[in-house]
Amino acid sequence: MPDGDVFKKITRRIDSYESDMIALQIALTAIPALSPENGGNGEYKKARYLREHLTRLGFDNISIFDAPDDRVTFNCRPNIVVNIPGKNRGKTVWIITHTDIVPPGEIGLWDHDPYKGYVKNGKVYGRGTEDNQQDLVASIFAAKAFIDESITPGLSVGLAFVADEETASKKGLEYLLDTEKKLFKKNDIIVAPDFGNQEGTMIEVAEKSLLWLRFKTVGIQTHASEPSLGRNAFTAASHLVTQLSGLYRIFDRIDPLYSPPMSTFEPTKKDANVPNVNTIPGEDVFYLDCRILPDYSLVEVMTQMRAMADSVENAFDVFIDIVPVQIVEAPPPTDSDAPVVNALRKAVRDVYGVDALPAGIGGGTVAAPLRKEGYPAAVWSRLGRTAHQPNEHCIISNMIGNAKVFAHLFLGE
Repeated sequence: MPDGDVFKKITRRIDSYESDMIALQIALTAIPALSPENGGNGEYKKARYLREHLTRLGFDNISIFDAPDDRVTFNCRPNIVVNIPGKNRGKTVWIITHTDIVPPGEIGLWDHDPYKGYVKNGKVYGRGTEDNQQDLVASIFAAKAFIDESITPGLSVGLAFVADEETASKKGLEYLLDTEKKLFKKNDIIVAPDFGNQEGTMIEVAEKSLLWLRFKTVGIQTHASEPSLGRNAFTAASHLVTQLSGLYRIFDRIDPLYSPPMSTFEPTKKDANVPNVNTIPGEDVFYLDCRILPDYSLVEVMTQMRAMADSVENAFDVFIDIVPVQIVEAPPPTDSDAPVVNALRKAVRDVYGVDALPAGIGGGTVAAPLRKEGYPAAVWSRLGRTAHQPNEHCIISNMIGNAKVFAHLFLGE
């Protein structure tokens, strides 16, 4: 355990930052950072503000890694890395958070403008406040406490603020792993605080395979009063959606390590077809989000889907095209007794007084590409589970408490 007096100094300093942490949350919320896939212009403006703010806070070892992307105005997706040397310079504690967000969805479900953050009942509201600004801000002020107290951390500190997490990380962490080969070391303590539970008792060490698919059904458009002259793509697609629910029965294994413990196959987004009521659509497009236990190969799952689509094609005389939008095979899990897991368990116990246990999830995080490259990363956060929801919010006490957990890791054993 870290020196008790030193840790108390650090935690008192973190407590004093509450108003500054809230102010940074609100400032970041006002700068939407949406990927091109989500109808946005990337993270450039948010990253520029964050870079300038880090300098004002006293950080001086800041690096920018721009992933090229000609789909956005500034032709790049910035990734920011901050380093603070520790007593042990051969080992770094990394806190990796992301700057991009998801769209707010149906605006009418929000009580206020999602990009105008505000405080109410001990919470900061706004899109991105929990996912992932809560721990982005917490990591900054955990490190700042060492600067302001003139305390050298036991281990070196690395803060990475990456782009593109919400849409596959190609311009974010994967770019860093591909281009900056010496940034991370296999013995580093790497934490991605992008998932957790309300008690802080879950340390994610494994993820399911991720499969997103686009189903395009092509029939023949015609007037709705004469359906026999066409082939209703919407009707055929609806039958396919119903058939796809049978995947739950086919791939039905249970693994209690994961939450939820089974593979999931859920229809989600649907593109608009015809704009008027009295036309039978000749094309229909919907998407399927699948989170699949590592027991099953994605090829096996897609083969079964293709067979279901073939049966609908034959029944309705339509054509169905299936195109993968994202495919991520589950990497090997982080060992449940890895140093990062043990360090987190100690820190969480000292800060929150609870025992955090290893678990697996269906969501995808930046830990997946790290594990794929052999880095034993862990995912942990204490949060309110409002990510991607209307009225997303960060519980202020979680933001402050998580900063203390990160500081505990920085001090080392």
